[in-house]
Formats: sequence, C-alpha cells, structure tokens
Amino acid sequence: MILDAHVHLWNRQTGMVNGIPVFSVGNGKSNFGGEIRQMMPPYMTDGKNTAERLIANMDYAGVSGAVITQEQIDGNQDDYLLQCKNAFPNRLKICSLYEENKPFRTDGFDGIKLCAARFSTEDLTLHEPVFRQAEKEGKFLSIDLMDGNRQTDSLREMIEQFPSLRIAIGHFGMVTRQNWLEQIKLARYPNVRIESGGITWLFHREFYPYPSAVDAIREAAEVCGMDKLMWGSDYPRTMVEITYKMSFDFILKTKELTSSEKQAFLFENARTFYHFDHIQPCEPIGHMLD
Repeated sequence: MILDAHVHLWNRQTGMVNGIPVFSVGNGKSNFGGEIRQMMPPYMTDGKNTAERLIANMDYAGVSGAVITQEQIDGNQDDYLLQCKNAFPNRLKICSLYEENKPFRTDGFDGIKLCAARFSTEDLTLHEPVFRQAEKEGKFLSIDLMDGNRQTDSLREMIEQFPSLRIAIGHFGMVTRQNWLEQIKLARYPNVRIESGGITWLFHREFYPYPSAVDAIREAAEVCGMDKLMWGSDYPRTMVEITYKMSFDFILKTKELTSSEKQAFLFENARTFYHFDHIQPCEPIGHMLD
C-alpha cells in the first residue's frame, strides 16, 4: 500500500506570486506572475485540478490515500478542499491555508499548511498562534521552509514549545540547496517528520530514476531514521514531465533500499503520522500494455 504526503488540488487557480496574480490560461498552462508556465499536465485543458482527476490517477497507480496540502501560488482552496474531503473521506486528508495577517480555519480540516518560504520574515515564532491552535485541536502542520537553515532555529523553538504538535516538513528539506540537512535534523524530535513532495522537481535535471534522490533519502535516514521519512509526489506540478506512477516507481525499483525501508517510506510512516485509520488497498488495474 502507498500513501502520498504532498498533493495539491484546486477548482480554480487564484493565487499570487510576488504580488502578481497566478491564473490558468488553458491546456495546463498558467500565467505565473506574468510568465506563461506549464503548471499542470496538458490534458488538464480547463485549468481545473480536481479531486476526481487525482483519484483516477491514484486508482491507476495504486495509491490508497493522499494528503492535500496548499500553496499560495494556487490561491486559498479551503472551500473546495472541504468538498473534496466530503466526497472522498477515507482517502484524503486536507489542510487549510494559513496566510499572514489573515484568519485561518481549522473546522473540518485535518491539518494546516504554512508556506513559510513565502513569509515576509524568517522568524516563525511570530506565528506562534497557529502552532498553539493546531496543537490544541490535534491538527498537524504541513510546512515548507526557506532554503537551508534560514528558518530552522525559529522552527526548533516552536517544536520545543509545542512538543505534541505533529509537524511535517515538505520538499525533503529543499534537498538540493546548501545546508538542507539542517531541516532534516529537526525530524530527530519525536513529532516531526520529513516528506518528499517535490524531490523529483529538485532532481529534475538528473531525471528518472533519480539515483541522487535515492542517495539523499539514504543520507537523511542516517540523520533522523527511516521511520521519520515519507513519500510525497507534489502532484500535479511534477506531472508535467513524469507520470504519477513514476513519482514513486523509482523507489520501488531501487536496490539501495530494503523492502522494509520502502514500505516505511511509501506507506507506514504516513499512515501513523496522518492517522489514516480506515485506508484500504487499491484493486490492481490491468491496461492495454499488459
């Protein structure tokens, strides 16, 4: 069984980057701050990155469940994600979006997403109320940090202040950037995990089967333990050049990880951390190449 710890969904893209709107222009492309980028696979012609399309990809690839995180460049998707959770309650965990100087929601959500890399300040202690509220309500925090160790000290303060708060650090600590292991070291705390959403983006120039990504997973495991690491796809952005299945297939096929390490990384660690209590295996689906 497989669980995906880092997925994005939106019904309509309404985000901002550097104060400039981000919006779909069709055929999977978006206006990204004035530049046209392939934001989604081209078959998403209407610009909608829906739960139904995700579930179809999950069913085909054999992924049982997914954690729906958020990103400011997509716009706040709180209302839409509540609809998605209602439609697929046993397969999706959802995050509300925390935005600076705005109220944030918790009711009906499993976690809260902090796009800390886009905050106006490096100091995460200034955002103490969201950490406090998440711990109080038993939510998890999904957080993407600035490169390297720019925010690790202030996040460490929050981890120590709220020791029962579950925190998942995304993008595998921005693994291709200098000082990335400083983020990985935070997973030595009992309730902190690292998820690999975006790792195929960060090793994109190497491309499939991403041997350096596998090496990085082994290196991180030596720092914090394999039981602290979780797979994430960063769907749909990473699907502009690879299939959904390819985003984890390189893990299944590598000989550098044991079968028990693969099981922990692809499923078990996320199952326990995100409380996927009613998850079921996917039925295998044959296709025309079989």
